Amino acid sequence: MSAGTDDAAPRDVEALAMSETQRVLVVGSGTMGAGIAQVCAQAGMEVAMTDVSTSGLERGLQGIHRSLAKLVEKGKLDAAGRDAVLARIATGPDAGAHAANADLIVEAIPEKMELKLALFRELSAKAPSHALFGTNTSSLSVTEIAGASVDPARVVGLHFFNPVPVMELLEVVRGLATSDATIARALAFAGAIGKKAIVVKDFPGFATSRLGVMLGCEAMRMVEQGVASPADIDTAMKLGYRHPMGPLELTDLVGLDVRLSILEHLHRELGEQFRPPALLRQMVRAGHLGRKTGRGFYVYDAAPKG
Repeated sequence: MSAGTDDAAPRDVEALAMSETQRVLVVGSGTMGAGIAQVCAQAGMEVAMTDVSTSGLERGLQGIHRSLAKLVEKGKLDAAGRDAVLARIATGPDAGAHAANADLIVEAIPEKMELKLALFRELSAKAPSHALFGTNTSSLSVTEIAGASVDPARVVGLHFFNPVPVMELLEVVRGLATSDATIARALAFAGAIGKKAIVVKDFPGFATSRLGVMLGCEAMRMVEQGVASPADIDTAMKLGYRHPMGPLELTDLVGLDVRLSILEHLHRELGEQFRPPALLRQMVRAGHLGRKTGRGFYVYDAAPKG
């Protein structure tokens, strides 16, 4: 193969990816799913956002409305642009009904392997042969999830960060069977929606979750041991290390139950350094899950409704 052919191949793949990723199905309308739907619609893509919960869909749409309203207030988007974004987002309860028209399907459902396997098994049988499948899992095996698909080569991890419209990073996770063409398309998609992508191997916790939960875990142990208050620990990381948000504030934002689930998974896969702190288990049992319940390491005026 000539040097000219080698140079042309990546560009051809990227051009194909850019032209194909016009219709996106986002499964799950929680904080992450709604954010993913918003950034895709802002990039000019036609989006179907689905959820088995009607009330969940309503909350997801409300969250998108609030996010876009803030952009208008800041002068980053005009009213016509806001309306155009909203017009590109359709909603409904049945993901299967939208799968046949999707160029890209992004799963953003709860971090339970059995749910993800069932979803990929169903949708891969209904989607067109060119469709790319992305999972927003933050720690589960992309390779295992891909095993439920008709074509594991087209499955890739697309790990977004909260809040999706604000955070620049997209962690692209290569499963054992993920093809080079799929990675190229995923990277092109990241660029199209204004994200900066890193590519990591499918390994428990990937890069970001593994580092992030370890920092959060140690911060929780410091609270347990009475080393410092949550506010002082967070202030130390914000002022001393220039983190935009402290590890305990971030835990409240992500959800203590989510953090516990990730730590339990990493503890099983990687060992004792990821054993969940007793304090975290106690808080989850008490229903103190962070912002979504109005109480975590901090107390909030009210749990958000979006």
